[in-house]
Amino acid sequence: MNEVERNREANSEFVIEARSLSKSYRTGLIRRHDHHALKKVDLTVHRGEVFGLLGPNGAGKTTLIKVLLGIVHPTSGEARVLSESAGSQHARQRIGYLPENLVFPRHHTGEGALYFYGRLSGLSETAIRHQIPPLLELVGLTGRQREPVRKYSKGMRQRLGLAQALLHDPEILILDEPTDGLDPLGRSQIRELIERLKQRGKSVFLNSHILQEVELICDRVAIMARGQVRAIGSIEDLIDRHSTAKGIDVWIDIAGDDETCRSLFVGPEIHSVERLVNRNHSTELLDDLMHSKENLGETRYRVRLSVDQQSKSDEWVDRVRRAGLSLLSLQRQKPRLEDIFVQLVERLDQQEPDA
Repeated sequence: MNEVERNREANSEFVIEARSLSKSYRTGLIRRHDHHALKKVDLTVHRGEVFGLLGPNGAGKTTLIKVLLGIVHPTSGEARVLSESAGSQHARQRIGYLPENLVFPRHHTGEGALYFYGRLSGLSETAIRHQIPPLLELVGLTGRQREPVRKYSKGMRQRLGLAQALLHDPEILILDEPTDGLDPLGRSQIRELIERLKQRGKSVFLNSHILQEVELICDRVAIMARGQVRAIGSIEDLIDRHSTAKGIDVWIDIAGDDETCRSLFVGPEIHSVERLVNRNHSTELLDDLMHSKENLGETRYRVRLSVDQQSKSDEWVDRVRRAGLSLLSLQRQKPRLEDIFVQLVERLDQQEPDA
């Protein structure tokens, strides 16, 4: 890298940039036509952030990752990694990559696999030997390094894949489905690992179909569909800009006598009322109880309200108190990333139906 390139990188706040990036393939044997895997994609990843890429199957996520790695060349537009052209040797050397379903040679032990991938990355045997113990501890495989990879569970192989991606101390990590195959504890540990890497100044670009994981870990996300970026921003920004919800859903847990609850919770704002009928919190709809003559005394209920503004929710809380019922909890249901994802993808399907 020359002096001009070093200055450009030092002044750039982005580690990944895509500008009007497009990729088309010619398909068909007789009636050939273009398949547009990417259509004028624009996105940037800031230095030191965790960036999530979301989209249904066929959205273009894998093609975008391949362009960033230099495996695929774009038809038009530009992609830059660390201020260099995507796919350049210097850019590739500064990226750690965990592909989806990474397959290790079955004859290797965990330690042997790390030596194998370390040498492919150009590391010396001394450097690899120095890196392996802290990496194994970081990914939770300490003490398992001499076991054959063929005996590893899918979750263990995923952890080993993360270790190989980190061997050469990259500046950017590109992770394709990093929590795939892990149990809840394993997913939590991977989230903690990514957070520690972020604190060390690493930039993380991850592709995942588990939207709840993305909500927990990503600073910003891009939602792709049919080769296009449909939305990009923080979770809060996407919800504020794209939510089509017309009202506020509120859950209220109360305790009181059966007759008062039957008479109070009626009207168009009541979405549902359920009675908690045992300690396991199983429920019965109040509609099913209206024909019952059983007097249950004080009972617990879960009420779901759909109101158009917060003041309406406050009014219902006042009604509960005036009726002598006990307010146990109140929770406002905010739109989720999943809601925004579904809305954007369905909207595009309606605009561009399949041929």
